[in-house]
Amino acid sequence: MSRPDPRNVKRIACIGAGTIGGGMVAQFLASGYDVIAQDPGKDAHDSLERLLDQAWPILERIGLQPGASRDRLRFTKDIEEAVADAEFVQESVPENLELKVGIYEKLDHLVPASIVIGSSTSGFPMTEIQKRCRYPERTVVAHPVNPPYLIPLIEIVGGEKTDPAVLDWATDFFDAVGKRVLRMENEIYGFLINRLQIALFREALQMVAAGKASVAQIDDCLTHGLGLRWACMGPFATFHLGSGDRGLGDFMDSFGRGAEWRAPYVTETPLPEWTSELREKIVRQAEEVINGRTIPQMIEERNETIIGLLKLREASRINASKNVA
Repeated sequence: MSRPDPRNVKRIACIGAGTIGGGMVAQFLASGYDVIAQDPGKDAHDSLERLLDQAWPILERIGLQPGASRDRLRFTKDIEEAVADAEFVQESVPENLELKVGIYEKLDHLVPASIVIGSSTSGFPMTEIQKRCRYPERTVVAHPVNPPYLIPLIEIVGGEKTDPAVLDWATDFFDAVGKRVLRMENEIYGFLINRLQIALFREALQMVAAGKASVAQIDDCLTHGLGLRWACMGPFATFHLGSGDRGLGDFMDSFGRGAEWRAPYVTETPLPEWTSELREKIVRQAEEVINGRTIPQMIEERNETIIGLLKLREASRINASKNVA
């Protein structure tokens, strides 16, 4: 089956133009595509234009791609009109499984089998969404982070019947769009983004409900603490720096030996059994992330990033205060 060249797509259909769908419209327009947006909502067109009014100045600051223009957008309430001649379809209807299954069944009949259809679903596995499709092999989850036009990451994962070649195609396509593609090999509810953020939010809810912390304290913990570190490196790289010059292996050994103090941190999700195989797997995969950098180099990178973020945040607050005044 001949699919369009993923790096030479010209025309995209966006089905659903709410917060996420509209954000994807903005992203595609800023990347230089022709976009036709479809949404049956009474005020959907006006809402989309308001979203673009907010997003476009930001996109101009980031840097528009050649050919980027809001004039390349068309809007329709008719789904058949929207997908006519589309070389890629991005579905972003409300997060209702039966609604998505029905939309995919309809798209399956309207869109040629060679055209890939992606879903912005934030949690439903593609296996469930594609279940009534005649051509499920061309369906894939393409889950962005809100706002899609500002946050670069997008998760790509297929269902049981998705062709691996479609995952390759979607990866190349979104790379051309300008996204940072996180390609998942295994399908799980919530994917990675929401599994991680909901786990943290669940802990926050537990502490607030128990009267152990306030909303303000938890927000400060992230915005003035963990969030600053996570802007430049994830938890494994962070803990690699947490044992001085001994690295992640030493930290993981200490963590494994400390099973008795790990228990109080666990609420809903039990920790996995600590084994030498798990330790070696984590260290081996972390080495790929570290990519030969020394601990002093990583410390310097972290420090410079945090300094830049602190200065940027202070400058933003000063500017905001001036605008209010």
